[in-house]
Amino acid sequence: MIDRRTLLLVSMAALLPAAAFARQSSPSAKTFDYGPAKLDIYAPDGAKDLPVVFFVHGGAWEFGKRSQVGAKPAFLLANGFCFVSIDYRMLPQADVATQAADVEKAYAYVRANIAGHGGDPKRIVGMGHSAGCHLIALTGLRGGLPGVAGLLLDDTRAYDLPALQKNGGMVRAYARVFSDPSQWAALSPASYVDGRQHPPTFIAYSRAEGRGEESKAFAERLRAAGTKVTLFDGSAYTHMSINRDFGRDGDALTAAALTFLKSTVG
Repeated sequence: MIDRRTLLLVSMAALLPAAAFARQSSPSAKTFDYGPAKLDIYAPDGAKDLPVVFFVHGGAWEFGKRSQVGAKPAFLLANGFCFVSIDYRMLPQADVATQAADVEKAYAYVRANIAGHGGDPKRIVGMGHSAGCHLIALTGLRGGLPGVAGLLLDDTRAYDLPALQKNGGMVRAYARVFSDPSQWAALSPASYVDGRQHPPTFIAYSRAEGRGEESKAFAERLRAAGTKVTLFDGSAYTHMSINRDFGRDGDALTAAALTFLKSTVG
């Protein structure tokens, strides 16, 4: 497990390129319609065959938009990546199963077209926060993101919905979203762990209630199935700041995530 104290003791110069925490102006995006919704592609000028981070925003499966990316595009472009942020249809227009299908369609579009923007379709890492974390974990583990090189999961409790209910964690917000118990197994990333080969996975959790317990249990299940897992102790963060601070100067999660990205697709 990587914790904040360990990262602060490690020399950033040894781990990261000099530009890692440089402040960058916000890069512009090119917007495309992938069918159900739109997505934004951020790429450096003259990019060619760069690894790609494919991001799914959070918002309780009901809110949020692709433009809410903070410092992520500037930071990742400065460190040799292309960045993609997608919209997907929200509740109540679309249920979670439909949202997952939207994520898979967006990924298929990116995989088919990213080379034209300087990205390498064979080096895409799926990333998501909160509801987006759940959707990336679900689609990535069930095989809906073919060829995905890694998963970067940022703070959700929705890894194993039947277990969450059993442990008293199916709070009102989750119970409203996952209202049909007959779908819990199919919508649980943990249901797809055993008997499958999965890409390297980075799991971060905040101090929000239950996040640590659920994330640790999910990490252990993946490891038991042979998946390489990096677990980040983000108990210094709130549920919002663990996403908001990504890409900011001196942020510990950013340092750990970049190390994971470089080792996976760099």
